[in-house]
Amino acid sequence: MDVGISIGQNQHYQLTEALLLYRSKQIHNSRGPSTYVTHHPVILDDEDRVPKLGAAKPLTLDFIESLVQSLGGYLDVEFLPENILARGQRTLAWWTPRQSRRMYFADRDGLKAISGSAFPQPALVWMTTGQSLAVRALKENKRPEASTKLCVAPYWNLYEGGSVCQGSMRSPKKSTVASIRQWEARFFESEFTHGNVGRATRHKGGFEGLWKALAGKRTFPGDTLIQLPQTLEQFLTAKGLRR
Repeated sequence: MDVGISIGQNQHYQLTEALLLYRSKQIHNSRGPSTYVTHHPVILDDEDRVPKLGAAKPLTLDFIESLVQSLGGYLDVEFLPENILARGQRTLAWWTPRQSRRMYFADRDGLKAISGSAFPQPALVWMTTGQSLAVRALKENKRPEASTKLCVAPYWNLYEGGSVCQGSMRSPKKSTVASIRQWEARFFESEFTHGNVGRATRHKGGFEGLWKALAGKRTFPGDTLIQLPQTLEQFLTAKGLRR
């Protein structure tokens, strides 16, 4: 029985260890079913070469770290500038102060006439997980704390949870400090084409009225933002990016 695998012409891997995952059907602490993992050596019988599981061993931190590194999940040491809010194995979060950015719109509701103009932007919180991006807005133009309440980012192409429907946006391949400018540029340089939530702004003219009024202006009106009960900590610790 073949218990190895060949990749290409020069690599041959032999089955040596196995992880078994056990999941309960009960929900614990609103986080879904709990999971238990056992680590086993694989024993090959000398006669029939059938692989068998050896006795279970406890998982060690060293084993988990070596496994993550072998799967390409190793996190390189990076210098973290002041705009970084949080850093995880697959997640990076930062904020940007109010600034002017060019925006591009699909040809609808008269927005094409102002597409490519410069517009004032609110302070924003950005979070990448893998190649996914989520964005929230800030009422105040300062670095947020864990308890800071967030606002709906006043853009089309966003889902209720803040994640971006990327459409024509080409995501950077990595979530690193060095890629932050790419994430921001590609978000604003892609076309805003459609709304995914009921309201993106409190402006009486809605999304279209807001950006038509802001073309060429200097300051974003904070009173047009929709404040959420969600704090920065809740946003950053949410499991995945809700659509």
